[in-house]
Amino acid sequence: MKRLRIGLPPLDQLTVDSQVQFAWLERGAVVSEGCESLQQLGRSKPSVECFLHPADSLSTSLELPPLAAAKTAAAVACAAQALILGPVEQMQVAHGPRDSDGRVQVAWVSTAGLERLGQVLAQGQFRLRGLYPAPYALPLGTAAMHDGYLLTRHSLHQAAVHPLGQQVLDQGLEVPLAPEAQRWSGAVPGWGLHGRLNPPASGGWGRALAAVALATAVWTLGLNLYAARQAGEGQQLKALLSQQVRQAFPELPVILNPLQQARQQLAARQTGAAADPAQRFGSLLQVAGSSLPFMVGNVDNLSFEQGRLHVGLLADSRSPTAPGDGQAALAQAGFSATRDEHGWTLGPVESAEKPGAADE
Repeated sequence: MKRLRIGLPPLDQLTVDSQVQFAWLERGAVVSEGCESLQQLGRSKPSVECFLHPADSLSTSLELPPLAAAKTAAAVACAAQALILGPVEQMQVAHGPRDSDGRVQVAWVSTAGLERLGQVLAQGQFRLRGLYPAPYALPLGTAAMHDGYLLTRHSLHQAAVHPLGQQVLDQGLEVPLAPEAQRWSGAVPGWGLHGRLNPPASGGWGRALAAVALATAVWTLGLNLYAARQAGEGQQLKALLSQQVRQAFPELPVILNPLQQARQQLAARQTGAAADPAQRFGSLLQVAGSSLPFMVGNVDNLSFEQGRLHVGLLADSRSPTAPGDGQAALAQAGFSATRDEHGWTLGPVESAEKPGAADE
């Protein structure tokens, strides 16, 4: 995958029309380079690694004892106050790790320059991958001249900018000059000055993780709502079933398990068994009163024998020859009613259909 590197002009002169040196890298090697305006380079909306102009590449190295990461950052911030000309709050300070010699590389740039860079990159539709001082574009152990400054790259994290570059060059260099073809091929360190600019390389993962978290939250909410709805429907079904069992078997004092209790009552009625005759007598009276309303006020006598209830009616009472709609309610409750010349006989379906079941 190709990567674009740009050498920036001084930040106070930077515009979207600024001419910049650039290089395209593939697998760590420069495949093309040249000079174009930022507006032209941004047409393809590329990801870019930017390198500050040497005038903006303010850096040094500090010797620090072994410290925890938080204490190292505090020590660097304290030391930077003595190095920076101006309020430290107006500078973006960054540092690398402590090397084997006990030295920590420190760099800083003005926040006003960073804001200007962010605006220009947004206008040019660039996606910033990283921002580094000028020497970090060089291969390790090399040097280069740029606008009168001498840039030296000692290691992955250690580099320097010499303002009197020609004088240093005339005195002799400990490192060779980088070949022009490798001028932009150096490995970048794991730290940089792009912290406040929020590089999209890390922001993209942040957006992806946020999207996954949002999708998970929506899915969990939907699952909970579905479970609550199913639980509500289950409670309604249980209440309806309990009501139907209570209507069919009014002798049951409490409905705890509607389905099981209904099966037990049906089995008992099919075998003709009655655990409690008094309970059967009471349930027959309740069924007769609710299913055969014409009996109300017309009963002359009652008799109960072998699980069957005979209701004798007054001589002048009017009763139909068949129970009509009441038969359906009786059948739902597991009972049946038969008519004789003296009244009605109610009992379980099997018993009521047996000849001679009525007791006059």
